Amino acid sequence: MEEDPDTYRILRLRAEILELGSAIRQLQRDGLDDAAAQLLIARKRAQLDHLVKTQAAS
Repeated sequence: MEEDPDTYRILRLRAEILELGSAIRQLQRDGLDDAAAQLLIARKRAQLDHLVKTQAAS
């Protein structure tokens, strides 16, 4: 069975978001600036939201 490309992208984005969340927590624990990671995670969440809505509409 072939995997839907959108489903794969959704899974990949979820994994990236989890990794970014972990990186942000580590930066915060170390007292470092996490602004860039926060911006990136916001963009990834927006992409994920768009993909999920697009797939649901199909």
